Amino acid sequence: MAVENTPKRLPAVPESVLKRRKARTAFKLKQLKKAIEERKERVKKTKKYFKRAEAYVKEFRMKERDEIRLARNAKKAGDYYIPPEPKLAFIIRIRGVNQVAPKVKKVLQLFRLRQINNGIFIKLNKATLNMLRICEPYVTWGYPNLKSVRELIYKRGFAKLNGQRIPITNNEMIEKKLGKYGIICTEDLVHCIYRADRRFKYAMNYLWPFKLNTPTGGWRKKTNHYVEGGDFGNREDTINKLLRKMV
Repeated sequence: MAVENTPKRLPAVPESVLKRRKARTAFKLKQLKKAIEERKERVKKTKKYFKRAEAYVKEFRMKERDEIRLARNAKKAGDYYIPPEPKLAFIIRIRGVNQVAPKVKKVLQLFRLRQINNGIFIKLNKATLNMLRICEPYVTWGYPNLKSVRELIYKRGFAKLNGQRIPITNNEMIEKKLGKYGIICTEDLVHCIYRADRRFKYAMNYLWPFKLNTPTGGWRKKTNHYVEGGDFGNREDTINKLLRKMV
């Protein structure tokens, strides 16, 4: 008796399994499209950050050249070039809480200098200068240059988010919080603080006070003014030399 060669039929796949497979494939495609879009957006943002950084470098170089040119022209004319008064200062607390007057303690709290070796940027005006005079024996301060501002933000910069001290790890963090003020990257933050422009207040509220190291070799004499061979008071441009030892 001849046996019929009937082809083997594949087992039927349940409808629920087919639906799950279809849904999984659709989800994977959606994720892939989203990842591609995010990558494109990141590349676009990175280009934007680079363009801003280049614009700032160009601006600072032009400003530096202008100052050199004005100084040379003044010298040729037998005159002196007096640069504009600095608008930005960096303050560092150098003494503790022992025997601190209530008024001084309040000013230090307003400056957010609650610990030794804490530092902040401030915009110089009549009010802040009067506050500095009150707490001067407990702080040292001066006029930071662009290199110091950049190093402090990149190396010691922490954000204040929900009352917590969070390290600044990417530009998205800055854009999320300060994007509405036109600050979208770290270079924007550096530029805003160095120029002490109208957005300075928002930038400083975003940053946690800088926690610095004790300077290499230690302090000289905290109870004496800087001009008398001590540490407290206005150091003017020599604050940059001190910051190199503390960052």
